Amino acid sequence: MADNQIIKLSELKSHCQNCSLYDLCLPLGLDTSDLDKLDKVIKRRQSVNKNSFLFRMGESLKSVYTIRSGSFKTYLTNPDGTEQIVGFSLPGELLGMDAISENEHTCTAKALETSNVCEIPFERLESLARDIPNLQHQLLRLMSKEIQQDQNLMLLLAQMPAETRLASFLLGMSERLNKRGYAANEFNLSMSRGDIANLLGMAVETISRLFSHFQENGLLNVERKHITILDLDELRKMANHSATNCSNSSQAS
Repeated sequence: MADNQIIKLSELKSHCQNCSLYDLCLPLGLDTSDLDKLDKVIKRRQSVNKNSFLFRMGESLKSVYTIRSGSFKTYLTNPDGTEQIVGFSLPGELLGMDAISENEHTCTAKALETSNVCEIPFERLESLARDIPNLQHQLLRLMSKEIQQDQNLMLLLAQMPAETRLASFLLGMSERLNKRGYAANEFNLSMSRGDIANLLGMAVETISRLFSHFQENGLLNVERKHITILDLDELRKMANHSATNCSNSSQAS
C-alpha cells in the first residue's frame, strides 16, 4: 500500500480510527473517489437512549451499525419470554450483521447506556461492495471474527469452570477495549451482574461471589461497576491454566 493511499484515509469526514469502519477501509488502499463513495454511504451519528432498541429479533435487515460510544447487549427471546444474552458490543464494533443470511435479525440489540452509532444502510453498502474491490472480502472477514467469538463462547460455556468463565470474560473485555485505545486494566462494566451471569450461564450469586473472591486474592479492585485489574498476568494465567486443564481432560476422555 502506497504512503499516499494511507494518508488519504484522513479525507474521510467520519475518520474513526478506533471503529470497525476503519477495518473496512485501511487494508484496501482506497483512492479518493472510493473514499468519497464510502463516506456518502455512512449516515452520521445517531443517539440511542439507555434501554432503547437498535433493532429487534425478527425485524428485517435495513442497516448495519458501528458503535461510536456506549455499549449494547444482544439477546434472544426464548418461547417463555425470558432473555438469553449472546453478547455485549463495545465502541468500535459492528452490530447488525446477524441478519445478512436470512435478511432478518436473529437477535435483539438493546443499549446498556446512552450510546451513539453510525448507521450504514445495507443495500447501499452491498452495492458499494460490487464497485470497490475487496470490500466484500473485508465484510466476510468481520463476519468470520463474529463466528470465532461465538465458538469461543460455546467452548467457554460447555467446558470451563465458573472461575475460568469470569476470568476469560474480564480478559476479553480488557483486550477488546485496549484494541480500541482504552486502558487495559481499568474500565466500567455497563452491563449488570445479572446480564454477565446470563451470558456465562451462572447464577447471579456465583458471579458476585467470584468478584469478591478475585478481589480478596488481589486480582481486581471492584467499586460497583468500575473494575481495576490489579494483576493482569495472574488473571490471564488463571484463565489459561484452567482452560488447558479442561481441554486436556476432555481429550483424555
